Amino acid sequence: MAVGKEDVEIVKARTDKRNYKRILLRNSLQVLLISDPDTDKCAASMNVDVGYFSDPAGLEGLAHFLEHMLFYASEKYPVEDSYSKYITEHGGSTNAFTSSENTNYFFDVNADGFEEALDRFAQFFTKPLMSADATMREIKAVDSENQKNLLSDGWRMNQLQKHLTAEDHPYHKFSTGSWDTLEVRPKANGIDTRNELIKFHEENYSANLMHLVVYTKESLDKIQNLVEEKFQDIRNIDRGCFHVSGQPCKSEHLQIIVRTVPIRQGHKLRIVWPVTPEILHYTEGPCRYLGHLIGHEGEGSLYYILKKLGWATSLSAGESELSLDFSFFKVVIDLTDAGHEHMQDIIGLLFKYIELLQQSGVCKWIFEELSAICETKFHYQDKIPPSDYVVNIASNMQFYPPKDWLAGSSLPSKFNPSVIQLVLDQLSPNNVRIFWESKSFEGHTDKVEPWYGTAYSIEKITASAIQGWVLSAPDENMHLPVPNKFIPTDLSLKIVSEKQVKFPVLLSRSSYSALWYKPDTLFSTPKAYVKIDFNCPYAGNSPEAEILTHIFTQLLMDYLNDYAYYAQVAGLHYSINHTDTGFQVTLSGYNHKLRILLETIVEMIATFRVKTDRFSVIKEMVTKEYQNFKYQQPYQQAMYYCSLILQDQTWPWVEQLEVLPVLQAEDLAKFVPVMLSRTFLECYVAGNIESHEAESMTGHTEDILFKCSKPLCQPLFPSQHLTNRVVKLESGINYFYPSECLNPDDENSALVHYIQVGRDDFKLNAKLQLFALVAKQPTFHQLRSVEQLGYITVLMQRNDCGVRGLQFIIQSTVKAPGSIEQRVEEFLMMFETKLNEMTFEEFKSNVNALIDMKLEKHKNLREESAFFWREINDGTLRFDRRDFEIEELRKLTLQELVDFFNEYVKVGAPRKKTLSVRVHGNLHSSEYKAEASEPHLARIDDIFTFRKSQSLYGSFKGLTGQMKL
Repeated sequence: MAVGKEDVEIVKARTDKRNYKRILLRNSLQVLLISDPDTDKCAASMNVDVGYFSDPAGLEGLAHFLEHMLFYASEKYPVEDSYSKYITEHGGSTNAFTSSENTNYFFDVNADGFEEALDRFAQFFTKPLMSADATMREIKAVDSENQKNLLSDGWRMNQLQKHLTAEDHPYHKFSTGSWDTLEVRPKANGIDTRNELIKFHEENYSANLMHLVVYTKESLDKIQNLVEEKFQDIRNIDRGCFHVSGQPCKSEHLQIIVRTVPIRQGHKLRIVWPVTPEILHYTEGPCRYLGHLIGHEGEGSLYYILKKLGWATSLSAGESELSLDFSFFKVVIDLTDAGHEHMQDIIGLLFKYIELLQQSGVCKWIFEELSAICETKFHYQDKIPPSDYVVNIASNMQFYPPKDWLAGSSLPSKFNPSVIQLVLDQLSPNNVRIFWESKSFEGHTDKVEPWYGTAYSIEKITASAIQGWVLSAPDENMHLPVPNKFIPTDLSLKIVSEKQVKFPVLLSRSSYSALWYKPDTLFSTPKAYVKIDFNCPYAGNSPEAEILTHIFTQLLMDYLNDYAYYAQVAGLHYSINHTDTGFQVTLSGYNHKLRILLETIVEMIATFRVKTDRFSVIKEMVTKEYQNFKYQQPYQQAMYYCSLILQDQTWPWVEQLEVLPVLQAEDLAKFVPVMLSRTFLECYVAGNIESHEAESMTGHTEDILFKCSKPLCQPLFPSQHLTNRVVKLESGINYFYPSECLNPDDENSALVHYIQVGRDDFKLNAKLQLFALVAKQPTFHQLRSVEQLGYITVLMQRNDCGVRGLQFIIQSTVKAPGSIEQRVEEFLMMFETKLNEMTFEEFKSNVNALIDMKLEKHKNLREESAFFWREINDGTLRFDRRDFEIEELRKLTLQELVDFFNEYVKVGAPRKKTLSVRVHGNLHSSEYKAEASEPHLARIDDIFTFRKSQSLYGSFKGLTGQMKL
């Protein structure tokens, strides 16, 4: 039964129709119940107020290891991995994460499987089994996860910042754990890791330190009965909440410049100050206010000045740790090569801007504007997947009083200048930490961070030296932002006459454009989504053309930034991205002032001129982006090669990198008019916009680009409408493409084992999707949990422009890609037996789970738009796809699923079509050198020779331009 519940009204959004109830179980477990009759997925999240700060000395990563171990089994459900199997078979997903002061476990599942899923979940915390057998295997999984992170600059720099703090402070710790910390060192010291794990669990996991959120379709009373029954047996040992004593930074860790060598190309400054945690003053929002101003990008801002000087390509500012005991305020600046040479000037300008804030005083109008933006955002927030929602709230419950469990710190409402001033005063030269990253420091450092091997050196810096930099910094006209004219004032909903419109309709088509329109009939929010796809045949007809198109889109964003940044702050987002066939302009957010921004973007395209200084900066940024491709994870490299082999008319990054150095501003100036000279606009307008407004927007765009006195664009010729064709692999042949990892320091290898099934077809899709669902968890269990091939072990579907298939993606340090492939084939042979033994009831259960997944409604306008845009972009145009695939699933038999496996997936099937991409890390370079054509495999030596020699599937796209209405 529930006890001691206080009746506190929880602040919720005006548009939120869900019901909430807070209960306290007799074991002191705090619970928030959420009833949402409209949901298709149910979810739960348990937040335990114990994280890696609680790791015992000499057992780094123990809290994280415990998080892994709780998934395995419990006394009530002793079959290993049966929890994950149940969730997957009922259309759901499950995961967890370990943070500094909390560990969060969560899942979502189809509604009909929720009660049993919740029971299985509850057993994690009631009576978990931490078997000796699973212990060793899961230490390897933790180690594999750490291996994945070792060459990630994000992980490396985060650990370096932690390393340069007091050794006796928990912030200093290494959080992830590894084979070394959980097996080798404990063993050497006579410590039994499993005993320590059980002890850690018994001493720290207590119901009074747990917060549970449960999200279902059912009534609040029914959920309450369910929760009381399943969670009241969790032990409560009245464990005290973990609190940190003192600050992580002593005087020797302040007033320092740390030069450090990153993995990737580029230069970065991270300027960090210890500050009072905002969570102690979350209604006053001091860090939010200061982050808004220091991170602003409008005219007169710090970033605007740094950009004008050609020194920076991005800047962000704000609080970076969530803790009641300590916090940091960070400013992160990506530097150009020139900016790297002006580090002192940049630090000087930053402190100059902070001085400006001191002199201006805390501005009431700025706080009120920010508060109004936050309030609108909160009250008109989009629905998000239930699993994300419960995680957010369960995490909030650890820190906020019940009335603010939903809002957290998202509603700063109390204007208190002295609180903001308190934090502003802490952003001083006296307690700053400057982390300066650049490859140019290679060979000039004298220290190494122990966990990730990051090279660095430290130099002390005085406040007077920084003051000297302030005085010598360029004299630029810095000023505060102006009032934001993009804040929406009309949040009314349009009256939609097309209430029954389930799918996009083609409102108009001409030789210039096609306009797809989908009014909002589901979400009732004052938001819109607009995408204009510029199909330009000259944009992708060579590596040079593609790279110039990329630079063009980046320059457009660059030119718009100081104007459009205000729109982004006010909740109106935009992006301009290059594609294989041209570029796309996307806008999403409040509809009230969307058209103003759209017209500005179109005008910018129409009057585009190359500014030589900005071209140089963008070219440098794009060059680094391409150079850094080789530092991607090996599995990402394997997926890239797979796409390059399969997709016709795509250019390799190495060719683009090769042409980049010689490209000049005049090349772009000549190219853009040619690129735009032949254009077709594919437009999609959705949301709180009426059909005549959609037509007017498209009409205005056509007028500017096609119908003025000197038109920039002309329609495409019928022969120019672009297709997206995919290589048709030959039946009965197993192709493989071997490659060395592009980063010679990476120890991870990867395999993408792709099985091509065929062109978009509802019946075939239904079989493929059902097989993927049935095989997903057994793949993970066998190859990841049992065989421990690697942390990244996935079976997923693949869709290349309407050509469907399956892919196994595995990254590993323990086996070479060829050996991993053998394990995949062994698994398929083992799975064949399981499939043949599948009962009709199991089959039906999986079919129903997949149908429920397909019946799941879109949560928000962006999600709906992404689904429909995929159909338009691929050319398949089956907006009603789900209905037809459900129909096929209902007719499907178990024998047809077995036949599908035997024809397309089974090892040695005569019609099977496979492509394996093998990327060899440095631990397996000898296997790469020995890699030769194996008897049953066809080796691809040159991707482009291979691509040219193969048949192609017909394209769904490219015909629409020739169709008449």
